[in-house]
Formats: sequence, C-alpha cells, structure tokens
Amino acid sequence: MKAKYALRALSALAQADGARLQARALAERSGTPEKFLEAILVELRDAGLVDSRRGPSGGHSLARPAARIMLGDVIRVIDGPLAPVRCASVTAYKPCPECPDPEACGLRAVMREARDALSRVLDGVSVDALAAGDALAVETPA
Repeated sequence: MKAKYALRALSALAQADGARLQARALAERSGTPEKFLEAILVELRDAGLVDSRRGPSGGHSLARPAARIMLGDVIRVIDGPLAPVRCASVTAYKPCPECPDPEACGLRAVMREARDALSRVLDGVSVDALAAGDALAVETPA
C-alpha cells in the first residue's frame, strides 16, 4: 500500500508540470492520507526523487523529470528489493540458511524468473507514462 501511495503522489506531481504542491493538496490529488503521505515524501526526498521546500511558497515537486523516474526505482525505495525471496534478489542477495546449494535450487530459479519478469515491467514504465495514462501501452520484452 505504501508503494502504491508513493506512485500516486509522484504521478500527481508529474501532472503538476513543475509546480510545487503542498502536502495537503498532494494528498487530495493522489487520494492518500496526509499523515501517511508526509512520511512517504520524506523517503522519496531522501532518495532524490522529490524536492521539498518549506515556507509559504514551499511544497513538493519532482527532483528530476518524470520520464527518468521508473516505477521499479520507486518501489525499491519504498518496499525494498523486488524479489519475492532474498536468495533471488539482485540487490539484496542473502542465501537461505537451510539451502545446501543455492546455484542448484529449483525454487530459487523460479523466484529469480518471477523477479526478472516483475523488473522488466516495472523498470520499463516511467512516472511520466503512469501520469499520462500510458503505462499499459509501454511494451515490455516477452
């Protein structure tokens, strides 16, 4: 749910065309509870995806073009690795303690395939495409 809210917020910021949005307005546009959104915005800011300014003319905006922010990057920032199990992760690999041979493990192989398929889709769609409603039109290799 947290990643979904983060993606909704980034999509709303992309639709704002560079304008800064206060947390309340962003929460309304994205359908996200404001208090929950504030914590998410801190994570997105710390990851370099959102720029935040305080004060009367402050608010939140994208830190880089929406076309350069991929959904997979956002999900990794909010939820961590895409792999369903740590032994299948590319970025946070950790072998299972009960597995005698990770290289020969059939379950690990299946989970890596699932992780790779998920990555192909999520790393092929930008926040810009999501905001424009073109996310499903993005072609991903089979």
